[in-house]
Amino acid sequence: MIKTKFKDLFLIINKNFKDQRGYFKEIIRENKLKKRFPFLVMSHSRQNVVRGLHIQTKNSQGKFVTVIKGKIFDVAIDLRKNSKTFGKVYSCILSEKNTKSIFIPEGFAHGFQALEKENYIIYGCTKYREKNSEVTIDIHDKEFKIKWPNKKKIVSKKDKKGITFKKFKEIYL
Repeated sequence: MIKTKFKDLFLIINKNFKDQRGYFKEIIRENKLKKRFPFLVMSHSRQNVVRGLHIQTKNSQGKFVTVIKGKIFDVAIDLRKNSKTFGKVYSCILSEKNTKSIFIPEGFAHGFQALEKENYIIYGCTKYREKNSEVTIDIHDKEFKIKWPNKKKIVSKKDKKGITFKKFKEIYL
């Protein structure tokens, strides 16, 4: 595990065991991360799809994110009110080839942009989905200065209605 400047946010380099048949990859070891993931989900995204930036305001989820096929530009924003890195952005590339995964703790908004033709992502979540407390933050909020790799973006109707960071602070903090 590689620590970041964000408290409890870790980058994980997974072990890959390759041979002539292909590879076997260790994805998560609870004994190292010391987290439980009762809710496991998967998404498939075409190139340029942006999902996020999502957070649950009640029963916030920690997320373990890994790419099993493809490549994504992954973004996490610290929305923990009393954090030293409140309002700061962490981004990285996760891919099948670089074998990196990320653990994003509770209290962060999360999203990504799919960079290859086919992208399959698995999320292990520390809490179940609570639809009524889901909030989307605007991916273009100027306060965050996120440099999305591809200018072309495919965004859902729901995510296009994301609120600004300023609005989020007014409503939820």
